[in-house]
Amino acid sequence: MTGTVKQRTRRTDRAGGPLRRVQAGNALSAFGSGFTMPYMFVYVDQVRGLGPLAAGMVFTVFALAALAVLPFSGRGIDRYGPRPLLLAGAALAAAGAYAFGQAATTPTLLLASFLFGAGITTCQPALATMIVRSTGRAGRSRAFALQFTLVNLGMGIGALVGGQIVDPADPASLTRLFTIEALTLLGLALVTGTARIPKAAPTLVAAPGGPSGLRAVAADKAMVRLCLLVGLIFFTCYGQFESGVAAFATDTVGTDPSVLGLAIGANALTIVLLQMIVVRLTERRRRTTAMAAAGVVWLGAWTAALVAGLVRSDALAATVAIVAVYALFGVGESLLAPTLGPIVADLAPARLLGTYNAAHALVKQVAIAVGPAVGVLLVGAGTWPLYLLAMAACTVLIVLLAVRLRGHLTPAQDNAPHVAEPVRTAVPALGTAA
Repeated sequence: MTGTVKQRTRRTDRAGGPLRRVQAGNALSAFGSGFTMPYMFVYVDQVRGLGPLAAGMVFTVFALAALAVLPFSGRGIDRYGPRPLLLAGAALAAAGAYAFGQAATTPTLLLASFLFGAGITTCQPALATMIVRSTGRAGRSRAFALQFTLVNLGMGIGALVGGQIVDPADPASLTRLFTIEALTLLGLALVTGTARIPKAAPTLVAAPGGPSGLRAVAADKAMVRLCLLVGLIFFTCYGQFESGVAAFATDTVGTDPSVLGLAIGANALTIVLLQMIVVRLTERRRRTTAMAAAGVVWLGAWTAALVAGLVRSDALAATVAIVAVYALFGVGESLLAPTLGPIVADLAPARLLGTYNAAHALVKQVAIAVGPAVGVLLVGAGTWPLYLLAMAACTVLIVLLAVRLRGHLTPAQDNAPHVAEPVRTAVPALGTAA
């Protein structure tokens, strides 16, 4: 009996074919996103000649689509399983991407953007749920870290290849990019959407008639605290380095756009080089420690940004400082990649895994939508010292919230050393959809 359990555990932690197909689909769709995401603004503003206001509206609608579908996609995953939702999301996103490349007016672009955003954000919690279902607890951090590495690598390669194809003077070149992304999304459906994902581990429900859906998330104090922390993390980092920091670098410091591209490349390279090393370092440490450490590293990034602002008359020193900002962001991201997904999975009851993943994705999308508006507003108003001070204060708050979260987690949820994996009581009648 014991030998059988050990063999099953080893087989689950190795993940096998289903996880490989999930990761391959992740990389393929990231490659497609790298093709188009850097050029969406240029496409709307310059190629279609609709101006920056229309381009801004496109990104706003893209974010609003996430807010519209995520509450329902989580419930759908819990009821029907992640695979049907992934297939539906990939089909919706592919249709949106293709339509975006064909659209030439503001209303049609906004409609395509909504379809595109709704499909992409439906896929996110479905993929996260598939990773959790395809791994044991011991291998989950590595699986999420590998996903993050492949996504960054895929987007980087996609952006590099897409940059060789795109020509603002030739609308057909942009149409080809969006058609290619539509094909990669169909590839995601083919590769990952047909994988045989294990069913949820059935568990006893503690209180019949208890809250379900997002109400259950709101009633979970640890999850609410985690969501507040995640929102601050994505507002302060992911919501800034492609907008607020980019605006600060180009408008305030006077960084050449080519240098900004180098800095973004340094961010991706840092993640690719460090990610699996960081996984080994964090495997036997508390997750709250990793989150607090990410905040400390990002405080160093904002300090480097301050240095860039103070020495902007020295082009070389300012360039080094800006590149350091993006590289340090990458170090912090590497600390978070094996942490956030697994902690959500450990907090979630098996029957609500999709809902918890959707709530996590919803918080991220809100933060990513709000972050650029705040950053660009402060930098554009010429108050860059206030901008850097506000971001540094947010980073200090990340450290404090991460430390305080520790008291609301069990040792297993926080990945405390020497904690055995909890044993679940199987009740076949309560199993959820695959």
